[in-house]
Amino acid sequence: MSRGGREHEVSHGDYTAVLTEVGGGIRLLQHAGRDLVRPYAADEVRPRFRGSVLLPWPNRVADGRYELGGEEHQLPLTEPDRGNALHGLVCWVRFDLLEATGSSATFGHRLVPQPGYPFELDVTVRHALDDDGLTTTVTARNVGADDAPYGVAPHPYLVAGTGTVDGWTLQLPVTEVLEVTPDRLLPLDRSPVAGTDRDFLRPRPIGSTALDHAFTGIRADDDARARVRVHDGTGTGVQCTWDPASLPWLQVHTGDLPLEPENHRRGLAVEPMTCPPDAFRSGEDLVVLRPGEEHTASWTVGTL
Repeated sequence: MSRGGREHEVSHGDYTAVLTEVGGGIRLLQHAGRDLVRPYAADEVRPRFRGSVLLPWPNRVADGRYELGGEEHQLPLTEPDRGNALHGLVCWVRFDLLEATGSSATFGHRLVPQPGYPFELDVTVRHALDDDGLTTTVTARNVGADDAPYGVAPHPYLVAGTGTVDGWTLQLPVTEVLEVTPDRLLPLDRSPVAGTDRDFLRPRPIGSTALDHAFTGIRADDDARARVRVHDGTGTGVQCTWDPASLPWLQVHTGDLPLEPENHRRGLAVEPMTCPPDAFRSGEDLVVLRPGEEHTASWTVGTL
């Protein structure tokens, strides 16, 4: 058994994925033996949320404090150096394997009421390989008695090919960026990306650009899917696709320090999100699940 719990390998055509019961996440995704996401070793504790599913909130909650229905809640500060609650509650909890085939696996976890989040959710995470790549579908159902605030996102580090992100070309289907404070990365105001170093609406090299921002104003293709594409100098690449109607925000991070030196700018975090940072406090695009209600979101990572 790995340090991420029992693992499940699935395959379809030239695709192979290794899925973990801890966090219901992805440890490895390859196409014809080439990494599409930054992997980690089976005997390694998952580094920096890599391959995680982020829920019941993605990104940050400032000071870990929020109010819902007139009641105040205090979450644990899991990003203590910035004084924030970061990336939800399930990254290092064990999921149960509910179903498995040669090309898919479905995990389930009941998120129990706890200090800061006294709500009860039944969560399923289904990973399935097909010709398009690995599609992850997350469903959360409120099985408690009270309204529950909710958000979700993935946290893969995409790998276009060899080298660092500096030598890769990126296309982001976004028109606005959420400016953040330099110290705590908390939201300020939206601004257009046009004419700035964050404008990747047309493909261009990443170079030395450093990104750790949430974007919105997402443009879908004719099939109503949005696509982030990244490729190296040989044309080898990877893409993440999703429906921006259900995931209207996108966090992108170029993997800069303080990541471990060996991981510095070695992958591009691409995180379609239901809501922006600090949504538990602002309420912007926050999903509030009433008792018995459920929410589903999905995204796909595949080769170009």
